[in-house]
Amino acid sequence: MRRLNRVAALIAALFAFTTLAQGHMFAQATGNSPVGISVYDRTRLDTWQWFAAPPQSETYAYVESLLRLSMMQKIKRWDWQLELAQPSILHAPTDAVSTVAAQGQLGLGGTYYASNGNNDYPAAAFFKQGFLRYHFGAPQKSLRLGRFEFFEGLEIEQKNPQLAWLQANRVSQRLIANFGFTNAQRSVDGIEGHYGGPGWDLVAAAARSDQGVFNMNGNPELNVDFQYLALTRQEANQHVLWRAFAMGYHDGRTGLTKTDNRPLTVRSADHQNIRIGTYGGDLMAAIPAGPGTLDLMFWGAVQNGKWGPQNHSANAAAVEGGYKFGAQTAAPWLRGGWWRSSGDNNPSDNTHNTFFQMLPTPRLYARLPFYNLMNSTDDFVQVMDTPIKRVALRADLHWLQLTSAQDLWYQGGGAFDNKVFGYVGRPANGHSSFASVPDISADWQATRTLALNFYYAYAQGKSVVAAIYPTDHNMNYGYVELVYHWGVPQRAAAKP
Repeated sequence: MRRLNRVAALIAALFAFTTLAQGHMFAQATGNSPVGISVYDRTRLDTWQWFAAPPQSETYAYVESLLRLSMMQKIKRWDWQLELAQPSILHAPTDAVSTVAAQGQLGLGGTYYASNGNNDYPAAAFFKQGFLRYHFGAPQKSLRLGRFEFFEGLEIEQKNPQLAWLQANRVSQRLIANFGFTNAQRSVDGIEGHYGGPGWDLVAAAARSDQGVFNMNGNPELNVDFQYLALTRQEANQHVLWRAFAMGYHDGRTGLTKTDNRPLTVRSADHQNIRIGTYGGDLMAAIPAGPGTLDLMFWGAVQNGKWGPQNHSANAAAVEGGYKFGAQTAAPWLRGGWWRSSGDNNPSDNTHNTFFQMLPTPRLYARLPFYNLMNSTDDFVQVMDTPIKRVALRADLHWLQLTSAQDLWYQGGGAFDNKVFGYVGRPANGHSSFASVPDISADWQATRTLALNFYYAYAQGKSVVAAIYPTDHNMNYGYVELVYHWGVPQRAAAKP
C-alpha cells in the first residue's frame, strides 16, 4: 500500500507538471497570463563512500528528484502564492545503517531510508507554500501570513555583488532556514512582518516548523516554533551591511530523546521542553582596495535558556576575510576564516553548553554534509573564480576540530518529524582532532533556464573518526545535479 501511495503521488505530480508546462507554453505564445507560473525541477545523482562500517555498505549511489510547481499573483497591495512540492528518492541504500550505535547512518542515503519507514523508493506530494501578503504602500512595509519558507539574514536585497554573496553564503541561514540541500526541504506556518525604508529593515516573525527535510511528506506541522526579530542596515556607501538579531526557539516534542552528551538513561528520562534564546549580530564589508576589493565578515551569538532540566548557556563566533582581484569576469577571490562554537565539557553537571543551531541550512557552512556548526572549530581557506561567463568554480580546504573532547560529533539540521530529534551525535571518546576536508565545485548556468552543477569532496578522518570507524576513516562524496527552472510572469495590469 505504501508503494502504491508513492506511485500515486508521482503520477499526480507528473500530471500537474504536464498541465503547468502546457500552460507555460500557451502563455508564452499569447503573452497573456492572469497569474504567474513557476516550475522548478532539481535532479541530483549522489555517490557516497562513507567511513567503513563492515558488514554494512558504505559505498552506494541514489537519485534525488524535487519538483516544485507554484502560482502567484499581485493585485494592488496584495500578493499571494500557492506551491506544490513533489520530492522522491530513487534507490536509497537498504544496508547503509550500521547496527553499531555509534556508527549510525552511513551518509544521507541511510538517513533518507531510515526517515521514510525503511523505504528505498520514498516519494510524496505536499503543500509546500500558501501565503497571503499585504504591502503597506511600500515594498519595505509588508505583512505575510500562511505557509512559507523563511531565511534569516536575507532581509535587505544587495546591489553590491560581493556583499550579496557574503550575505547569502556566509551569514544567512546559520540558524533558521529551509535546509534547501535536502530533497523535501522545510517550510514554516506563521506570520512575518517587515517595516523599513531605503537601506534598512526591521523584521519580526513567529512560526511553527513543518515536517520535511529527509521525510518526503512535508505536510504535517511539528510542535517546534521560533520567534525572530532583526534590524538590518545598509550604510550609505553600499560597502557595509550590519544586522542585530534576537531569536527564540521552543521544542515541545517531549516524547523524543534529546541528542547531547549525557548518558542514555538520563536522556531517556528527560521529558521536558527545550527553550532557548539566541542574541547576536553580524557585520559585512566589501571595501575597494588597490586593483580589487577587500572583504570582511564578523558573526557572533550567545545563547541562554533551558535544555530540558538543564540550564543552557552557549556561544559561537566567526571571523572571515578575503580579497577579490579586479572586477572582470575572471577575477580570483581568495578567502579564509575561523569558526568556533562552544561544546559541553561536563555531561554530569546541570548546564548544557553545546551551541545549538536550531533550524538551519547546515550545508552552506559544511559543504561535505557529515558535520555541522555545533561543538566545532573550523579553520578554512577558499578560492573562487568565474573563468568564463556562466561558469563558477570554487575550492575549499577545512581543518576541523571538536571544541570539546567530552561532547559529541554532531550532524543534522534540526527537527524534521515527530519520530526523531533531528540531530545525531557520535561520541568524541576524549578526542578533538576531527578531519581535514578539501572539496571542489563547478556550477554552469548553461541557459537561462538550465544549470548543471558538480561537486566532489574528500574527508581525511582524524582521531575522532578513527575511534568510531577503525577499518577505514576516510570518505569520498560527490554529485552531479541538473536544475531546470522556468516560469511565466503575471500579465501586467492595463493602464487606465
